[in-house]
Amino acid sequence: MRGYFGIGVEAISKAMNVGNLLRSAHSFGASFFFTINTSVDVRQMSVSDTSGAFDHIPFYDYQKPADLIVPRNTSLVAVELLEDSIDLPSFRHPKQAIYVLGPEKNNVSPDMLSRCDYKIKIPMKFCVNVGVAGAIVMYDRLISMGKFADRPVHEGGPAEHFDPDKLREDQIVVHRKRQFVPKK
Repeated sequence: MRGYFGIGVEAISKAMNVGNLLRSAHSFGASFFFTINTSVDVRQMSVSDTSGAFDHIPFYDYQKPADLIVPRNTSLVAVELLEDSIDLPSFRHPKQAIYVLGPEKNNVSPDMLSRCDYKIKIPMKFCVNVGVAGAIVMYDRLISMGKFADRPVHEGGPAEHFDPDKLREDQIVVHRKRQFVPKK
């Protein structure tokens, strides 16, 4: 898969949820993981992170949303069940993205939302566990941006082996370039 992504949480309070998300981030190939304004003890997170992610991907801890460093040409994406959020199945993931999820019983903060380029939601009746939500978003990114064969019309898998190096021109997606404007 081309590009990169980071994923993290804001104002989360349950160490097991963060550890679960961190383990999934490691499994899905996240470039980094972060927390913002959290009271979670890192040692407690490692209890549910059985993959040892701290030894494999960078971890950043920020005090407030303004502290989050967003690299040039990278889109910040809030995962939030809001009326004006884009439904995940209709969302084209940016090649370079940072995903942020909110706390267990609240939303991503207004300060963080104001920094985001996109808001996406998983179309469901109510919110699920933050670790599950993050895993769904990362899986959707993988299947929509990875080099996989199209799903067959019939049930089951593709009829033949898929070679990602033999993509037709119409199968290659070119993402928009985001112009970098320095903040004053």
